[in-house]
Amino acid sequence: MATQPSMKSLTVALPPEMYDEVEAIARDEHRSRSEVIREALRHYQFTRNWRLVRQWGAETAIRLKLEDDEALEKHLG
Repeated sequence: MATQPSMKSLTVALPPEMYDEVEAIARDEHRSRSEVIREALRHYQFTRNWRLVRQWGAETAIRLKLEDDEALEKHLG
């Protein structure tokens, strides 16, 4: 039987309106507050990672002097 990995606790202070929103989402979706916050963090991580990839791509395009998709295709051969 697989066991759930151990969890660590984190205390987070939220403004009352954000706390109320977390409570409402958890209630509406029959989930715990922790599940709602974990999903929000996963979404933040995904968005942040894509932002970093896009930044890397933009910096690479500048470094390689690729001004558009056509220049990229030509560079890639």
